[in-house]
Amino acid sequence: MTMLRITAALALAAASLLAYAQAPSVPPSTAAAAPAPLNPALENSVVKVFSTLRGPDPYKPWTKAAPVDITGSGVVIEGKRILTNAHVVGYASQVQVQANQAGDKLSATVVAVAPGADLALLKLDDESFFDTHPAVLRTSALPDVREPVFAYGYPTGGNSLSITKGIVSRIEFTNYSPYSSGLRVQIDAAINPGNSGGPVISGDKMVGLAFATATNAQNIGYIIPNEEIALFLRDVKDGKYDGKPALHDEYQTLENPALRAYLKLAPNVTGAVVRRPAFSDSAYPLHEWDVVTRIGERPVDNQAMVSIGPNLRVRFQYLVQQLAKDGKVPLTIVRDGKTMQVQVPVPARRHHLIADLNGAYPSYFIYGPIVFSRATAEFASFLFTSAQAAAGFSMVGSALVTRRGDLATPEREELVVVSSPFFPNKSVTGYSQRFGSVVESVNGTPVRSLAHLVALLRDAKDELVVLRFEQRHAETMVLRRKDVLDATESILSDNGIRMQGSQDMLEIWNRK
Repeated sequence: MTMLRITAALALAAASLLAYAQAPSVPPSTAAAAPAPLNPALENSVVKVFSTLRGPDPYKPWTKAAPVDITGSGVVIEGKRILTNAHVVGYASQVQVQANQAGDKLSATVVAVAPGADLALLKLDDESFFDTHPAVLRTSALPDVREPVFAYGYPTGGNSLSITKGIVSRIEFTNYSPYSSGLRVQIDAAINPGNSGGPVISGDKMVGLAFATATNAQNIGYIIPNEEIALFLRDVKDGKYDGKPALHDEYQTLENPALRAYLKLAPNVTGAVVRRPAFSDSAYPLHEWDVVTRIGERPVDNQAMVSIGPNLRVRFQYLVQQLAKDGKVPLTIVRDGKTMQVQVPVPARRHHLIADLNGAYPSYFIYGPIVFSRATAEFASFLFTSAQAAAGFSMVGSALVTRRGDLATPEREELVVVSSPFFPNKSVTGYSQRFGSVVESVNGTPVRSLAHLVALLRDAKDELVVLRFEQRHAETMVLRRKDVLDATESILSDNGIRMQGSQDMLEIWNRK
């Protein structure tokens, strides 16, 4: 009996070894990985985007930067449209799309762009394309952390559709740019150049759009979730992007015990402290040291966060885009120990002295050998390309440094700069180059804006024009008005410049 049991055991072991030997080998690194779902219709609706970009040249505003050819990805959505990233088609002079395994490219037109949200919409000249390339369905819910996802797109290095697998690692409400915020979903699927604008899929539905990868890090990519996409699509129904409602106050957390004691708060009070209200006038509903305890009905914790799921907390400002109504959002605050409800304005945009171009080309005006333009974030970026330049402009107290982030006022709507080195001309003999200098006044009148400067130069009647600049150690320039006017036409001709100013500035100049 014992010998029979041993014989049976040996036979069973031999059979197991034989079955193992005949089984196909699976590399350990991929044994647990699920394959990408086979969905020909989905793969057929992810397109490669070819763009030729002609961006602005902030330092030669009368022209455009040299053309650059780039590729990205896009996805077909409802309404016979293609969704992609703004940075893929912004400033595009030509856009084409190509479907997976297709042999031809189709001409496309950019119909809406939101640079701050990094979203854009395309339409095709030939809409019959959509008969065989259906819209990809989008889920209305945020993905769960650790949920498996697949990133579809056309990364650099090949022409075929690429599909990479990952999981959702993190969801947060953060800054997309200095002037815009939104939900951002972090995934560990590979997001490479060219993937931008491609859909990220869970199951058979899109959960967001790939738009960025972390620098100096591996396997960290970011997607724009469907909630942000829905806000963008609703906004651009009228053909233009207005922007998202937002709280523009400055806040700090309420974690420090000494801070709580200073504010004389009860132990059960939690919230975010208003460090600096967005507006200083007495009619504005928030004051310094107010504690925001609720936004709508959601409590705000001492880290200025709200819970939006069993395992998800984000900055409380996220709820503005859900709760805003008629341009305001309801907040509960504690002020001087008293609880009160307030309605706080949440404008989509605030006007800064140094604003970004937001997808436009710079306005400019040429007055003899001098080129004037608005100070923009794109123009001021040269300060960050060189530590020497940044230090130099800081030392002289340039307004490009000292007023970065300041809001516009009726007295100062924007900063005006000399955007280019002087063209050679005897009228500026003996003066140093004023490239990057901010104009303070013309003939003693403070300059409010570029349009105001053009009007001042237009209406000047004195023989001499006096230009002062807003920085230390900047010489005052005195020009003979007739010499400058006489030199302008030849300067334009010698330098191949077609127009003395952008169209908006020429309208002011010619308004005599």
